Amino acid sequence: MISVIIPIHNVEKYLGRALNSLLDQTYKEWEAILIDDGSTDNSASIANRYCQKDKRFILTRQENQGQGAARNNALKMAGGDYIMYLDPDDIYHPQTMEICLHAALRDNSDMVTFTYSHMYRRLNKWMHRLHLGDIKPWYRHYKNPPYFVTENIFEHAVGCHHPKGVNKTWRIRHCQSWKCLLRADLARKAHFSEGVKYEDVPWWGEILLNVKRTTIFKLPLYFYYPNPTSFMMSAHIEEHIRSLNVILRQTDELYEKAKPEQREAWTLNFRNTLHNKLQKMIRKQQSQKL
Repeated sequence: MISVIIPIHNVEKYLGRALNSLLDQTYKEWEAILIDDGSTDNSASIANRYCQKDKRFILTRQENQGQGAARNNALKMAGGDYIMYLDPDDIYHPQTMEICLHAALRDNSDMVTFTYSHMYRRLNKWMHRLHLGDIKPWYRHYKNPPYFVTENIFEHAVGCHHPKGVNKTWRIRHCQSWKCLLRADLARKAHFSEGVKYEDVPWWGEILLNVKRTTIFKLPLYFYYPNPTSFMMSAHIEEHIRSLNVILRQTDELYEKAKPEQREAWTLNFRNTLHNKLQKMIRKQQSQKL
């Protein structure tokens, strides 16, 4: 029923716990597409060990092309009715698949969204500053958690702005691919940008244009690890600037064909936030050169 896509690149320190979080799922009918993006450490060997232990893990390799290309290539292999994304240094709550799939079937939703544990991320960042070990995640058992169903996802999908009259409780912030379960045919309509950072921004734009019905949970079903060597956190400011320029152009082209109200919502809720971020980075780069 569920295909989980995991791009892998030099994450030997973290990969095992990410894959263990799949083995710990209360829902068992899943497959995991592990795509090794030209790792030079032991990541591929670790992934291969899991494949030998459990046939639900499927490993494939590609030359280093980046996270966007890895996800796009893995999506071609996915056989599930629903798609999820997991970064290889992060962890799922044991009930993540169970809760999301139940909601998708109950509500006839194209997408089910959730959030991440802010406390886990915050505490680990402090532990890293103090040069101490990692904090392990803690899991609360959820039974009949509250949820919200909408057929107007643009009202709830926001960057920094939020529309008047919308309950802040049910806002969906930012565009991370790991925060949702998607119907497979919807997921195949949206592709990640390749060769840039922020590859999930145009992807998210396409998702919003195609999703009809969404179930929203404010449950911390994802444990996001602040990995200082990750692709996003380790890049130079020039790469961030280049990538933002590329994805802004791509989303502008995408939303030229959208309905006026969709184009307005995207500009207000996302594009302006990204444009402001780009301007701040340019000013920062200029100040560093002085």
